[in-house]
Amino acid sequence: MLWPGTLIGAGAGFAIASIPGAMLGGLLGQALDRRMHLQSWAHLREKLGGRPVLRNDELLFVLLGRLAKCDGRVVDGHIQQARQEMRSLEMNEPAQRRAIAAFNRGKSGNDRLRGYLRRLSAQPHAAEGVLRACWRMVWADGRAGASERELIAQWGKWLGWTPHRVQALATDYEPHRCPQVSSTVTYQDALRLLGVSATSEPAQIKRAYRRLLSRHHPDKIAGSGATASQVREATEKTRELHNAYTLIRQRRDFR
Repeated sequence: MLWPGTLIGAGAGFAIASIPGAMLGGLLGQALDRRMHLQSWAHLREKLGGRPVLRNDELLFVLLGRLAKCDGRVVDGHIQQARQEMRSLEMNEPAQRRAIAAFNRGKSGNDRLRGYLRRLSAQPHAAEGVLRACWRMVWADGRAGASERELIAQWGKWLGWTPHRVQALATDYEPHRCPQVSSTVTYQDALRLLGVSATSEPAQIKRAYRRLLSRHHPDKIAGSGATASQVREATEKTRELHNAYTLIRQRRDFR
């Protein structure tokens, strides 16, 4: 990947001393990229404007803040949901302060988020977690407006998700359509569903979960010419896998 400083350095060097200058300028620019942690043109613009680059946990709360403000007014349900996300992530006090600042920053709607989300697309589990948190925030006030749905659809696109796949997550949190997770599902059931044991390492459990998700994902099923019924079954299977993985992760205390 060619980063901003590298490109600027190479271009300036070429203008001054042709190919040798471009090589030297590129090396100097690369050193600048690494020192300033520049990963995109958006990062460079933010650095020049004095606006701090977002960390992954801050990105999540910027998204949540923008959704909360999307329809014009942040209500108590939005605030309570943001607090619940902090508790779920087991944030310490400094992390909570950053999250609150990021939530307020998100309400302004001034951040360019495309670059951040495209980079996050390389982390499938983190990307799914972000979209799930976004749907939870949308339903925090009991309804999901068109503007909120459009935002999540756009963010999903930048994360590399199809509209169908993004929308499939919504049913997990929509009050009148959300299926109830069976209280009879046990830790042992979850282990069997993922094909792992109680002594499996977290990395092994994650690999099993992602492999099964890939195999049963509704987008993959739909692309093979499956019927609507088969796509619904795949969506349900994906939901079961997610619930099983969440249960194991909570019991084993890993992320």
